[in-house]
Amino acid sequence: MGRARPSTDAAVAAVTGLPVRPLWWEAAEARVTRPSVRGEHHADVVIVGAGATGLWLADYLTEHEPSLRVVVVEAQAVGYGASGRNGGWLSALLPMSIESMAATHSLAQALAMQRAMVATIDEVVARCQAHAIDADIAHGGAITLARSGPQEARLRSDVDTAHQLGWSADDVTWLDAAAATARVSASNVRGAMYTPHCAAVHPAKLVRGLAAVVEAKGVVLFERSRVTDIGPGQVRTDDGSVSARFVIRATEAFTSTLPGERRAIAPVYSLMVATEPLSDELITSIGLAGRETFADGRRSVIYGQRTADNRLAFGGRGAPYHFASSVSDRHGDDARVHAGLAETLVEMFPQLAGVRFTHRWGGAVGITRDWWCSVGLDQTTGIGWAGGYVGDGLATTNLAGRTLCDLILGRDSELTRLPWVGHRSPRWEPEPLRWLGINAATLLPTSIDRAESRTDQPARWRGWLLDRLAGG
Repeated sequence: MGRARPSTDAAVAAVTGLPVRPLWWEAAEARVTRPSVRGEHHADVVIVGAGATGLWLADYLTEHEPSLRVVVVEAQAVGYGASGRNGGWLSALLPMSIESMAATHSLAQALAMQRAMVATIDEVVARCQAHAIDADIAHGGAITLARSGPQEARLRSDVDTAHQLGWSADDVTWLDAAAATARVSASNVRGAMYTPHCAAVHPAKLVRGLAAVVEAKGVVLFERSRVTDIGPGQVRTDDGSVSARFVIRATEAFTSTLPGERRAIAPVYSLMVATEPLSDELITSIGLAGRETFADGRRSVIYGQRTADNRLAFGGRGAPYHFASSVSDRHGDDARVHAGLAETLVEMFPQLAGVRFTHRWGGAVGITRDWWCSVGLDQTTGIGWAGGYVGDGLATTNLAGRTLCDLILGRDSELTRLPWVGHRSPRWEPEPLRWLGINAATLLPTSIDRAESRTDQPARWRGWLLDRLAGG
């Protein structure tokens, strides 16, 4: 995303006047009101953060050890963070590359991690079915369009690399222009990379449904309880505490608000817009018959899905990082970026000219200094953690929950031997270096996309620099 260009499309201009509220929150069932932590409480496991990571962990713990007393403490409400705001991609994507995992472990372990992510998609779908969670899941795969020469070269290279690593055409394949357009009728399509390993999901329905499931199994959920300290055996809030043998931090981008953790994870905002429900004629003209998630091969991050009620929900990066790792609702209100997203979507699908946009919102994703997500447990202190998903967490949270479950229960499993287990990312630089570096890196993809759009040639040195900054 870059600075929005002037547009004659009234729908794009109208985005800036919309209230800032996630589409997902309105479509999900009414939220249950839950108590806050008051006084002292005791448990076997206390989880800080009622997002998908914490709730999946509670789900698996109570399945394998129903006698465990599990408490979840949330500063706001269930699904308030990225778990209830994201783009709804249940994908096998990871922030770190196979190459970076192989460099620190082995190629076999790196591939095992990637295969575990692929299996996690089916696990989440099956789990939702078993729990009767209606999260509007459509397992239609993901299509990444090539809409310029540089995009085509990058995506073809990605497909070739995947095949060299042992993935088959059933895992990832190249579609020529005709086949790609048959799936998604966007502008300037030259081809596409397609993988079946992705599903479109309504994230708020998923996380709120999961909360109801774990509560029915006896898990205690506290909301509106700001954690002031996480230490061995105890979590303190403004008005009380919870003691437990195991204390798990599952706070993702909000980790920076905890004492001593400001440099652990950088919160960077990803923003979204959504259209009104589209007519059957428009849907037919666009495609996405299987509700494939979609993007293109530009260097700026964009992502979209067709929702169950036939809207297009579309997001991307480009909002600035805020000084001192600040996290605030107001950071999700950036009219420039929202207008740019709407303009990008209409440029991809000219059929949308005149369609009304109805929602805009944003939320923070958590980025570690080396772009690795991780999960771990210190058996001595009983303190565990999971996070650093960099926006690729909808499936990863489930893998994290299952892995933490095994670690807490002392099980030596294939999951506990994956390369992200126990990984420790370096801390971010102090301010103002952090602010300068992250915001410079935020502008780089836009610079690359503009240069490639102008010349139809790859911006090689800038692309190399971006890959280094992003842990590639």
